[in-house]
Amino acid sequence: MKLPHNISRIEAFSDAVFAFAATLMVVNFDMDSNLSITKSSATGFLSFFVSFFVLAALWWVHYNFFRRTNYMDNGIIALNSVLLFVVLYYVFPLKDLVQSWMGEGVTTKEELANLFVMYGIGFLLIFLCFSLMYYRAFKRSRSTETVTLLYFYARHFFIFVLVAIISVILAFFEVGLQFGFPGFVYALLGPLCYSHSKRFFKKFQLD
Repeated sequence: MKLPHNISRIEAFSDAVFAFAATLMVVNFDMDSNLSITKSSATGFLSFFVSFFVLAALWWVHYNFFRRTNYMDNGIIALNSVLLFVVLYYVFPLKDLVQSWMGEGVTTKEELANLFVMYGIGFLLIFLCFSLMYYRAFKRSRSTETVTLLYFYARHFFIFVLVAIISVILAFFEVGLQFGFPGFVYALLGPLCYSHSKRFFKKFQLD
């Protein structure tokens, strides 16, 4: 007999992994023993600040997925597991990337390129998992009320994947690296997502 999936346990496990990722950031946060404010401590605080709120934003996206659908199967559980694994790994190159913007940690052009590639691959994998989770829920869901919305978010997060691919290619070939082009590419998310939502909602005549 096939047993139904317990969504609450999957959410609880996911929350535990996000909490563990936050704990790892705190453990790796360096603070001078005399509590003096130096450039190094300020850089460390800024990288911790950015990493924490990126982690919180990813948790929010994850939280919304489980609010938008009650469908769950082994495929979504597998994708969710890959997502959580990447989230744990993703925090650390992000911290190093922020520190490089402050002139610390990265000393060569090649190291910066590798950091952008690592960041881009992590970003790509996270939102590819989100896109595939939404798409699988869209294909398998029997709820006519939410199926269009699930399809929208599958497409929406795939835009994130495409932008990350562009960033990784630029970083790999060191195109505009001295100007930070692989990072500025992510600014395309705003206009691309806005354009997609306008066309999608117009096509399906949604408010």
